[in-house]
Amino acid sequence: MSSFEILLSFIAAVLAASISAVLIQATRPMLLRVAMAKPNARSSHRTPTPQGAGIAVTAATLLAGGVVIVLAGSPDLTVPFTVFVAGLFIAVVGFVDDVRPLPVGPRLLLQAAAVAAVVFAAPGDLRIVPACPLWVERALLLVAGLWFVNLVNFMDGLDLMTAAEAVPITVTVALLGSFGHVPAATALLAAALCGALLGFFPFNRPVARIFLGDVGSLPIGLLLGWCLLELALHQQFAAALLLPLYYLMDATVTLLRRMARREPFWAAHRSHFYQRATDNGFTVWRVVGEVFALNVALALLAFASVVLNALAADIVLLLAGGLAAALLLRRFSQPRIA
Repeated sequence: MSSFEILLSFIAAVLAASISAVLIQATRPMLLRVAMAKPNARSSHRTPTPQGAGIAVTAATLLAGGVVIVLAGSPDLTVPFTVFVAGLFIAVVGFVDDVRPLPVGPRLLLQAAAVAAVVFAAPGDLRIVPACPLWVERALLLVAGLWFVNLVNFMDGLDLMTAAEAVPITVTVALLGSFGHVPAATALLAAALCGALLGFFPFNRPVARIFLGDVGSLPIGLLLGWCLLELALHQQFAAALLLPLYYLMDATVTLLRRMARREPFWAAHRSHFYQRATDNGFTVWRVVGEVFALNVALALLAFASVVLNALAADIVLLLAGGLAAALLLRRFSQPRIA
């Protein structure tokens, strides 16, 4: 990535942050009327709070990223059109679900359509495991992508939690783009998503004045998944696993625990580790702060895996990242000691 492209990523981030903040301020009065999230036994908030700020975050990301790419006019800055379409489509699905909850089956099918559009837009000559038949690899990526989109949605249950996860990932992808490890356009769109979330930050810091809603968490999950897919397709598979490792472990372990207990794992609940932490005496700021710190550490491990570029190093770094995430999960699952 040239210095010009680095400047473009910075411009995209600043533009997205500005658009996001302005749109949230403009749409909040409308969302107060049509999209209120009322507290219940499974929620982490105590007072009715509007949701739907994801409208602004998604729009800011796609608009800022798209405008900067078009104005740059560089053949090296191209994002598959289907990524933009899929992002808008899954945002609409999320907004409908925010206002009038959809049945599980249709919701998953619509999400799968958006994920499939992104997965199958990837060039066939870019492979993660070349020995694996292309259709098998793409099918597995579709399942993984659908799970990732939903786990981002599941983990968006605490003020600033999504920002604490997504900002380190997007900053890392943008920086890796500066060294040519992901395409420049991927780095630019990651920078735009980072900026949009920073614009959301003042409205969502505890105690939040507005939530993302599914209209935000679903497209954020899709765009983060696409960035990680780009890393994996460019032979940075360890980095693609390390960056979202806390989310992967919290959501997956929680899902398996609920399935083992024969609980309706698709239903809303408060059994994620970060939710249990608030029940165990951790403040919201403490939880998101520790998650953010872990994600910064995971980002450094991801950088190390890219720089070292060796299988043995990848294994050691993945084990180190897994251990760090497991220790935080254990910490969250136990009462806090003053």
